Order: sequence, then structure tokens, then C-alpha cells
Amino acid sequence: MASKAAPKPTAAQRRLARTYAAVNIGSFRISAMIMGETESGDLQVLGSGHRASAGVKRGYVTDMAAAAHAIRDAVERAEKAANTPVRSVWIACAGAGLASHVVAVDIEIGGRRIEDEDVEALLVEAQDMIQPDGRKVLHAQPAHYTLDGAHGVANPRGLHAERLGVDIHVMLADGAPVRNLTEAVQNAHLEVEGVVAAPLAAGHACLTPEERELGVALVEIGADITNVAVFAGGMLLGLHAVPMGSGSITDAIASSFGIRRSQAERLKCVAGSAIASPADHRELIPVNGPGEGGEGGAPVGPLARGADDKNRIVRAELIAVVTQQLGVLTGEIGKALKTMGFAGARAGQVVLTGGGAELAGMADFMQGALGQPVRLGRPPQLTGMPEAHHAPGFATLAGLCLYAADDPVDIRAVGAGRAGVYRAFSRESGLWALVMRLFRALKEYF
Repeated sequence: MASKAAPKPTAAQRRLARTYAAVNIGSFRISAMIMGETESGDLQVLGSGHRASAGVKRGYVTDMAAAAHAIRDAVERAEKAANTPVRSVWIACAGAGLASHVVAVDIEIGGRRIEDEDVEALLVEAQDMIQPDGRKVLHAQPAHYTLDGAHGVANPRGLHAERLGVDIHVMLADGAPVRNLTEAVQNAHLEVEGVVAAPLAAGHACLTPEERELGVALVEIGADITNVAVFAGGMLLGLHAVPMGSGSITDAIASSFGIRRSQAERLKCVAGSAIASPADHRELIPVNGPGEGGEGGAPVGPLARGADDKNRIVRAELIAVVTQQLGVLTGEIGKALKTMGFAGARAGQVVLTGGGAELAGMADFMQGALGQPVRLGRPPQLTGMPEAHHAPGFATLAGLCLYAADDPVDIRAVGAGRAGVYRAFSRESGLWALVMRLFRALKEYF
């Protein structure tokens, strides 16, 4: 009797070539994710965990001990789910005065074929063009190359040109807040593999290569801060931080109805919406959450402002508070987009992400307010990813792991140890490339 063929191993059973771990340190939530990459290059989520944030405000660490404890707790939850310990993590930076600009540099090639050494010499040359002005460089990445001024070349190797150029995307941040973030992670007994600007990580998860090439705005609505980023030509061209977020809506609800912030947060998430409907005037919403009422459901403590004797408010009044705050936030987002030239005829797709984007009707509200097409940005549905994490609020977290797996080139790591030798030769003459080709020929034939 012929034996049955052995079943093919599932993704979870395939041997992992690498493991990546990430922590997103937000003002509302601290989340962690562990992702594995199989030998065939497939990615799968091994485990994730999150908890309420502590010691963090507007992307800045405000209490080192509390932040470190919360980070350790979130990572331990992810480790337990993945049954895998981690020693180092990638982290996102959402505040810290993020700024983005593009540096262009080119060198003489002389019409000959472009070799690996030419590209490396170009990137080493670009290192001298980065001027952080006392700030910390988070990223310095080649976006695309130019041949004799023609843009959009992904890989110039093997092509001929008189001059070879590159556009470098540089992301800067204030040094002290970044050091506080990394120290909080280190105090949680973890090493920092890398610090990634949150808009870059979120863009990695939510935007298609075509969107990044043609032009798109990514609006990441966090609890205390909203990052507005504009991508075009395959890179992040502009960035503006709005000091408002979904927490501003929660505070407005709490203030308007004279209730606790925890009650306001629950009302916003359970019954809040960015779009009003005629039925809202007939619907009563209990201010007290489950377990907060007394005997027979009677309210405990003072009634909310405008509530009935059972501490219920009219949903239309809640929606009015939400939309008023959204109007202010959208106005600031519109100003930021206009400042970065993403308005009028040059405007295009806007992608909403971050926890604040999960409010019901948010995309429709923003589309009407901005007058531009708007969609929600979600991370890809990877193998092993919980359904709850396939949401805008977890885009930056998933994007950190995807960014790590993509392993983008940073020009500061190019030519390390040989930069002085490169600079000893004239780029105009191409002498260094000639020496390297002779060296390769000698190695091959002798």
C-alpha cells in the first residue's frame, strides 16, 4: 500500500531565517510585535502585545521609570504570545521635532559604464552633504538616482552616463528626546536595533510604491500629536506635526459633559462618530460603563451635564462635540498640506492612519473637509497577525517590522573605514573606480 505524501509544512512550521521585534511607544498605548522571516522570505507575525501607555506625552518620555516598566510589560506580552524571547527592538519616534529634507549630489563618470564602486563613491560623497546642525540624523537614505540629470533611476549599475547623481532623504530629530526614548528601552533590559521616524514606518505599512512615487499625503492621528507627511518621487518630501490628536476629542467630551476622562474615552469609542445622522437625536447613550452603575442600574456619583436621571446623554450632543473638534483638527491638517504644496491642482490621495483614524466615519469626514480623496491606511494582513491589529492604530508597529525586514540602505554605513581613502582620490577623474576595477581583475586572474 502506497504511503501518503507528507503534507507541506505550514508557514508557522518553516524554519525562520531571521526574527524582528518592534515597540511603538505612544502616548495612549505601548505595543510590541515579534515578526519572523522564513528562509523563503515569507513574513509572519509570531506574537504581539500591548498595554496602556505610561510616562509618555506627545511622543516624549516624561517619566523614565514608568515608561521603561510599560515597555517591558508590552514586550513580555509579545514574547509570551510568540514563545520567543527578544534582546533588541526597533522603535518609532513620533515627536522629537521630526524634520525631513532632500539632499542632491552628483559625481563625474565620463560616459563610461557605472560600476558598484561608482555608486559607493557617490554615496560616500553624499555623506559630506548631510548637515544636521546639531540635531540627530535618524535616516540618510538614497531615494533614487539620476543619470545626466534624468530622474527616477532605481539602479544605475551597468548603465552609461556623463554624471551620476542621487537624491538622499535625510530625517532629523532633536537629540535629547531620542536619547530618552532609547534609554527607556535600555532600562527595560532591551537593546535598540534602530530608531525609525514614525511617518516612515507607517508609510512602509500603509502606502503602495506607486502612491509614494506619484504623490500621497499620510496623516497619522495619534493621541496627542498628528503627523502630516507628504511623499512623492518615492521619498518623504515634507513633514509637519500638529499638536492635536484623538486625545483632544476625549478631553473635549470630558469637559463638555463634566465626566471623567475614562468615561469620555469609552463614549468616543463606543458611540462617537464623525458623521451625524437623523436618528442621533432619538438615541440615548449611558455615560456609565459596564459595572459603573449602582443597584438597578442607578448612576453612581454626579450626573453628566445634560443627562437624564439614568445618566444618559443624547447621542447627537456627543456627535456635535466630536465633529467640532474634528473641524479644528482638519483645519490644521489642511494648513499643513497647503504649506507643503499638497493642495489645489497638486493635491492627491490622503491616507489616514493611527489610532485616531479608527473613529467611525473619519475618512468620509476628512474627505468632505479637505476636498481630496481619503482612505484609511491599514497594515497588510500578514500570517499570524491578530485581526484586531489589522487596523490603522497598529500601522506604525507593523511598519517597524516591515522596515527592519526591508533593510534599507543608509549612506552613513557605506564605505565605513574607507571614507578617507575615497576622499583622497578625485571624483572628477574617476581614478578610484579605475583602481578598484584593476584590483578586481588582478583577483580574478591571479
